[in-house]
Amino acid sequence: MRILIAAAGSRGDIAPYTGLGAGLREAGHDITVATTDAFASLVREAGLEFRSLPTRPGAQRGVESRRELMRTAAAFVTELGQGFADAVDDGTELLLLSATTAQLGWHLAESRGIRTLGVHLQPNAPTGDFPPTVMGPRSLGRLGNRAAGRLALRMADRVYAEAVTSLRHRLGLPPLTPSAMRRRQKRANRPVLHGFSTALVPRPSDWREGLDVVGTWWPYVAPERRLPAEVEDFLAAGARPVFIGFGSMAAGHGERLSGIAVEALRSAGLRGIVQSGGAGLAVDGDDVLTIGDVPHALLFPRTAAVVHHAGAGTAAAALRAGVPAVPVPVTADQPFWARRLAAIGAATDPIPFASLTAERLADALGRAVRQEAYARAASVAARHMATEDGVDAVLKALG
Repeated sequence: MRILIAAAGSRGDIAPYTGLGAGLREAGHDITVATTDAFASLVREAGLEFRSLPTRPGAQRGVESRRELMRTAAAFVTELGQGFADAVDDGTELLLLSATTAQLGWHLAESRGIRTLGVHLQPNAPTGDFPPTVMGPRSLGRLGNRAAGRLALRMADRVYAEAVTSLRHRLGLPPLTPSAMRRRQKRANRPVLHGFSTALVPRPSDWREGLDVVGTWWPYVAPERRLPAEVEDFLAAGARPVFIGFGSMAAGHGERLSGIAVEALRSAGLRGIVQSGGAGLAVDGDDVLTIGDVPHALLFPRTAAVVHHAGAGTAAAALRAGVPAVPVPVTADQPFWARRLAAIGAATDPIPFASLTAERLADALGRAVRQEAYARAASVAARHMATEDGVDAVLKALG
């Protein structure tokens, strides 16, 4: 089957689909990934065909308010819809749609007469179990959580309204609002598979039929891939280090974060590996190493703890490695994942990015590394995650 996976966003929004695509390719399917040019190499390294989608303005996200995120997203998705239409050729038989691309892909599927399957990385359907991931982790009660979930969907509909109008006009389809299309999908019980672990978020019992949690889709790592020699040398030179990284977050905060990292590590008496990332962290010393991009799957199992921004993919990778975390959420859905990690005992209480200090980080690191309960909880979750096969669940859904 010729399958197009469409996704847009930051690295954490794209990388899981390289592993999913590679697994589907190994099962005999012809896989193309449509995403922004920044991730072309990720796609091609996984042996998948790449097609370009428009780049989001300010793609390397710093610390943005929710209002700013909404405004930039609305401008982006209108361009994204036109680029997505160009990426779908006549041979495409199935669209696998991320949460970002689903509200555009449904209209393309209607126009071309092809199937769709939702492959989402966040639990964005309303539920009484928890509030929407973009509204923070605090529960509003079952009725309040569901109401907030519906409100979040209506906000998303507004973001996509102009894009949908433009796309349907280009496709020669009659006018239809995003909310009307979403209700159509719901009535038809269109399937959506969620690529995260039930160790973190069990499937809500009040979700409709067709919504399932299938396990994490792990970013593709080539079988021959190894850690750089300088990393291996550092790992061999002493006790297990702590990893500190913020992914593509916190642009412009590199100097502040570098100082906090070094001071916290030395105050806690720990060695550290600091990832430069979007913030541009840079530290020097015998007890700390600055690195660029390395696969989490290779590095995290060899660390004592992971300090991260609590993006869905990084949070899952630390948990899979069975090591405790110190979450420092920055924006968007990160407070949600940070709180889920803490709730299962695999992480310390989150430290909001704006409140991060060397003293708070040192205290959290000391507890994460030296109190065995955190590592035990992470190990339990890791064993649970090992029983899940997100790729196989997608294959079964293909029929």
